[in-house]
Formats: sequence, C-alpha cells, structure tokens
Amino acid sequence: MGSLLPLIIQLLSGAAGGNLAGSLLKNSSLGTLGNSLAGIVGGGLGGQILGALGVAVGSGGMDLASILGSIAGGGVGGGVLMAIIGIIKKAMAK
Repeated sequence: MGSLLPLIIQLLSGAAGGNLAGSLLKNSSLGTLGNSLAGIVGGGLGGQILGALGVAVGSGGMDLASILGSIAGGGVGGGVLMAIIGIIKKAMAK
C-alpha cells in the first residue's frame, strides 16, 4: 500500500487540478466529469514525469516532501492536461 499511496494522491490531486483549471478557463472547460477524467490522467502523467526527472515524487515514503511532491505533480499535471484538451476541443469545434 505504501507504494500505491503516492499514485492515489497524484490521481486525486489531478482531478482537483483539472476541475480548478476548468473553473478558471471557462471557455475550455470540459464539464465536471470531463475535467475530472482529464485531470486524473494528467495527474498520473504529471507525477510520473516529475518522478522521472528525479523530483521526490512517488518514492513510496510517507515523508512530507514525497506527499507534497505528489500533490503538486498531480495537481499541476491534471490542470495542464485539462487545459490542453479543452483548447484542442475548442479549436476543433470552430
């Protein structure tokens, strides 16, 4: 469970980041479900990218740096992916 906890944190913070980005970028919002799904995927990807770069994300530990890194990586990754998908969707609709 210890190695799974950072991933769960990344996915949940990704969903929150996706919904936050959707509320800030109303023109690119995908709706609550779409924002959440894009955020979850982005949160997982963001956490994996930060982990590959050597940032203390997903190390499996319960230390504060690992938890905060998982939250930040997931939230930012979720928000960024939701914004990218929203912009692409908006451009395709034109």
